[in-house]
Amino acid sequence: MFTFIAAIILLFVGYLTYGKFVENVFGVDENRITPAYEKEDGVDYVPMEWKKASLVQLLNIAGLGPIFGPILGALWGPVAFLWIVVGSIFAGAVHDYFSGMLSVRNGGASLPGIVGKYLGSGMKLFTNGFALVLLVLVGTVFMTGPAKLLANMTTGWMTLSVWVGIILVYYVIATLLPVDKIIGRFYPAFGALLLIMAVGVGAALLIQGYQIPELTLANMHPKGLPIWPLLFITIACGAISGFHATQSPIIARCTQNEKYGRKIFYGMMIGEGVIAMIWAAAGMTFYGDYATLAAVLNDAGPAGVVKEVATTLLGAVGGTLAVLGVIILPITSGDTAFRSARMLIADFFNISQKAFDKRLMIAVPLFAVGFALTKINFNFLWRYFAWANQTTAMIMLWAAAVYLLQNKKLHWVASIPAAFMTVVTFTYILMAPEGFQLDTSIAYPLGVALALIPIGFFVRKVFQVNRQAVAPANKPLSK
Repeated sequence: MFTFIAAIILLFVGYLTYGKFVENVFGVDENRITPAYEKEDGVDYVPMEWKKASLVQLLNIAGLGPIFGPILGALWGPVAFLWIVVGSIFAGAVHDYFSGMLSVRNGGASLPGIVGKYLGSGMKLFTNGFALVLLVLVGTVFMTGPAKLLANMTTGWMTLSVWVGIILVYYVIATLLPVDKIIGRFYPAFGALLLIMAVGVGAALLIQGYQIPELTLANMHPKGLPIWPLLFITIACGAISGFHATQSPIIARCTQNEKYGRKIFYGMMIGEGVIAMIWAAAGMTFYGDYATLAAVLNDAGPAGVVKEVATTLLGAVGGTLAVLGVIILPITSGDTAFRSARMLIADFFNISQKAFDKRLMIAVPLFAVGFALTKINFNFLWRYFAWANQTTAMIMLWAAAVYLLQNKKLHWVASIPAAFMTVVTFTYILMAPEGFQLDTSIAYPLGVALALIPIGFFVRKVFQVNRQAVAPANKPLSK
């Protein structure tokens, strides 16, 4: 229990100290006009009060991510606590802060725009396609998942196809309407639901005397799956997630002042870390042993664990909130995924989104693709999401590192987590079942070797910038 409480405290301390440090490294300008006012269009660029913006940001980046991922990650044992704390403070929150603030500084640019400015046009094209696939993937799965749950709860004509259609109609409305009409109005309440569920479960674990395990680096996974790099891919939301880089520009376009960036972007990632800590603790503790947790996950999935934990710890009310959460939270991530996809395409082709017909022109093909994907077996494709998610985070961190380097700021705050995530993603795809399925004896050294390529490009960039800085100082005086 000491580890759990200490970890929660460290997350808050991290926000107050390292979060402030990162903010100072970036260099906030409170007098700089933000895109919310400079480009105000009543659709995507809408000034939003920071408290509301923070809750919307939390829901956009979180959904079920900091619940399902940590429950699955709990199979490795208390080492998951360490990754959540260190990852949230030094990687995830840094990633979210720069993905949000670089968007603010660049006119509300989407992820590919940010990447293109700092990593080049080639990476912009790659990231544009990569992020678009990721967003449609998320939107589609978060359409079919809740639809299946609702279909199981209803009878008669309310079939899976009907629920998919209903959710799709909602997605269309939420994607096309101005950000303050549905997302800005209702999502703060849904964000509060996410927090209430987590705080209630956390308090119940402590009050009811569950024995939350103390920190150990031992691998507790019932199947003996290696901690490296599987844990760092499994727990994404709650530690670091590239999906957040696609969502932050939504709120970057609504941020009233740069001074609120730490609260909105860094702070909400820390909040997600707290939620992840609670659900990881519930996973490790509730069933008494890791083998039982694994069996329940295999039988009922993370949604079944959430429902059973919430119902047992919080009673009927808790169970109801859990079911609502498992249905509502993925939907709220799915619709913002499609909204981000619309914004991404609009930015790439420079299509103004103020006129409704322009938004409709982009949205209709997107939803047609999403609906078509619900008709195929999606499980195999979805297995690539975890890797694609962390690869996106790696790319965003390298973009932030180059920005800091070019502006003669302390690039280590971004380049160190970028290098770490580069090794993680390369190693994972080499050994993963959906990847090259190499033995760890090969995947580990080869992953490091391949990761040294992008790391080497950055090191060369560092030397180039340093030479350019030194050259004027050594230039001889003209006669």
